[in-house]
Amino acid sequence: MSFAGLNDADVAAALAACTAADSFNHKAFFAKVGLASKSSDDVKKAFYVIDQDKSGFIEEDELKLFLQNFSASARALTDAETKAFLADGDKDGDGMIGVDGEEYSFWNFGAFFQKQNMHVPCKSLQSQM
Repeated sequence: MSFAGLNDADVAAALAACTAADSFNHKAFFAKVGLASKSSDDVKKAFYVIDQDKSGFIEEDELKLFLQNFSASARALTDAETKAFLADGDKDGDGMIGVDGEEYSFWNFGAFFQKQNMHVPCKSLQSQM
């Protein structure tokens, strides 16, 4: 499966870099897999893959399984990793990341990483693009 042109080797390397508990950093992960060059339509598709219950929001339990969207054998995020990831994307403090407005810009990887001066280049997520 391929995620809109993401390089499988980049995805594998990004996953390998965060196999140990508490080693996941979402900014570093996004940079390694190359999501910055994706269109907003591709990004929205990625958002909805992660939004497993199709509520229009990514809740903590869905975010905890973030890596498994890239590889079924990937580990779940630790509570600390999940909370840090959520805190960075939850702009209104409701405990969820929404698909619209300011919170969606968190998932608009290109804009997000340009603001952070980063470059961004997976398996079930890859198949959706």
